[in-house]
Amino acid sequence: MLRSILDKAKKEHNLTKEEIIQLLNSDTSLLFEAANEIREKYKGNSVHLRGLIEFTNICKNNCFYCGLRCENKKIERYRLTEEEILNCVKRAVNAGYKTVVLQGGEDNYFTQEKICKIIKQIKKYDIALTLSIGEKTYEEYKAFKEAGADRYLMRIETTDKNLYEALHPNMSFENRLECIKTIKKLGYETGTGCLVGLPNQTIESLANDILFFKEINADMVGIGPFIPHPQTPLANGNKDNFDLALKVMAITRLILPDINIPATTAMETLKENGRTIALNSGANVVMPNMTDTVYRAKYELYPNKICINDSPDTCINCIKGKILSIGRDIAVSKGFRND
Repeated sequence: MLRSILDKAKKEHNLTKEEIIQLLNSDTSLLFEAANEIREKYKGNSVHLRGLIEFTNICKNNCFYCGLRCENKKIERYRLTEEEILNCVKRAVNAGYKTVVLQGGEDNYFTQEKICKIIKQIKKYDIALTLSIGEKTYEEYKAFKEAGADRYLMRIETTDKNLYEALHPNMSFENRLECIKTIKKLGYETGTGCLVGLPNQTIESLANDILFFKEINADMVGIGPFIPHPQTPLANGNKDNFDLALKVMAITRLILPDINIPATTAMETLKENGRTIALNSGANVVMPNMTDTVYRAKYELYPNKICINDSPDTCINCIKGKILSIGRDIAVSKGFRND
């Protein structure tokens, strides 16, 4: 039965909710082999490196799973200056990266005007730019696109409306969906994704998440295993979410064969060599951290994040070595979906 589902997925790139649930409940390595086969067929053996710049850990939101939540008073807050951000960009460009990802909490200090100015400075380096800065207005998204931003990452986190709103006080599930639709409508390469292993999350809702990625025809999908943070209401949540997250990622590859899927840092935080395992299970992107070491530990979405004491140069050399060690090479394009 599982082989026939995988054969269907490889040929048709389409599955029913019931078939996805069967795969999520299975313990077979055949799923990962199939996802890796499809990744190689559609995306080749090159891994895209995207330099991550965590430019502010200040956030107005209070999400129950996130260490950056505004009610966490134990975290030391920071925001990078424009000069510091551009120094991170230069470091990435000098290392040969073709994309940077500007990621931060929802920090009201960074107004539309400030973000547009930063975007224009970054685009002078002839690289692709991904923004991951949360829920904005239509006018803001439009301005960022016109300033030169290429991609926008807006994870849905969960498509279970009740669970979403239980974990995101004073936030609206409908607004989250509307933001994603707006990003798509404005012509961004649109990224989304989910957390896997949240308290009260079901296999059925994870199947719905995967179908949602297919429904909106996402260009990028990031799958993060939930890692409980001690300064959040979910501090006592389950920590053993690596295998399930890997399954969600692999199934996503099967039904969206040509999209970009990162091997997330959270996966390696949970399991040694988690990123290379993910690269061999359908992923084709890695996002090494370009942020200065002095700030890394303060961007604590979850605890025990890897590489927080490493220099950006150490991270670059480490991940390149890991990629080459599994017989893959480093991509030289900007890594758009249709490259």
